[in-house]
Amino acid sequence: MHPRQPIPRAVLIMGPTASGKSALALALAERLGGEIVNADSMQVYRDFRVLTARPSPEEEARAPHHLFGHVDAGEVCSVGRWLGEALAAIAAIRARGAVPILAGGTGLYFKALTQGLADIPAADPALREHLRQRYASEGAPALHAELARREPGAAARLEPNDFPRILRALEVLETTGESIGALQAHTIPALARDAWAGVALAPPREALYATIDARFDAMLAQGALEEVRAIAARGLDPALPVMKAHGAPALMAHLRGELSLAQAAEIAKRDTRRYAKRQFTWMAGQMGDWTRVEEVGLEARVAAAASLLPLRGEGVSEADG
Repeated sequence: MHPRQPIPRAVLIMGPTASGKSALALALAERLGGEIVNADSMQVYRDFRVLTARPSPEEEARAPHHLFGHVDAGEVCSVGRWLGEALAAIAAIRARGAVPILAGGTGLYFKALTQGLADIPAADPALREHLRQRYASEGAPALHAELARREPGAAARLEPNDFPRILRALEVLETTGESIGALQAHTIPALARDAWAGVALAPPREALYATIDARFDAMLAQGALEEVRAIAARGLDPALPVMKAHGAPALMAHLRGELSLAQAAEIAKRDTRRYAKRQFTWMAGQMGDWTRVEEVGLEARVAAAASLLPLRGEGVSEADG
């Protein structure tokens, strides 16, 4: 490709869980000649296709999909790893003359892509083991309280039971003496601003919450409990990210005989609704320059997203990133 030849601008689609991101991405891919890249931190794991609402095999056959289900549940897919893989996928898609379409609900992934990722040192194994032992004996809320004393701003952005992120925040504080936020204040975007167009889906909340509830019932009918049973049988570290997938902790409690299936389902739905609320908050605070799309109809969403792409003959040159 000639150094100044226009290349396709990436379309980034963010929205709360169950808001229809995957359907929009697939419709755009089919109509624009695009390829879809996953930007959801749970859909990278192969073990929870149903529970994380990954695209079905039939949907994946309709357009190329990348970074879905390629990581084992026993691994940790860090933001840095995802960013490197996503940038490689975007470059390959553009080289084929196709439109990269990144869809997902993980705000940190999009932030790393569009604002940059701080050069944060790797975890010290001894420190990580010490913190995990404290987690086992004291619980995540105690570690969250310590983080709140030492770095209130970082703690305020995390849920008291979100051990994986609390662990990382404390590791960074211990290792560097600075918060993750402070380190991220001096970063360079991985994609130049004119190399992407952002769409933030914001459907009516009450309708979204009803969709979340109905979708979880459908997940149970499609085998979500069996997926959780298979993971539970592996005896994985409970601190692994995949163990916090929405619905997994409650369903595991059900399998241990601690909850009825109905109770587990209600807890899973409640937690997912709360997560959607946090995603709305993230979009409002972090994505002010993205195009907000409140329409729920697929055609209206496709039109709004397609309008952000350059006209034929325009575009981002390879020299611009």
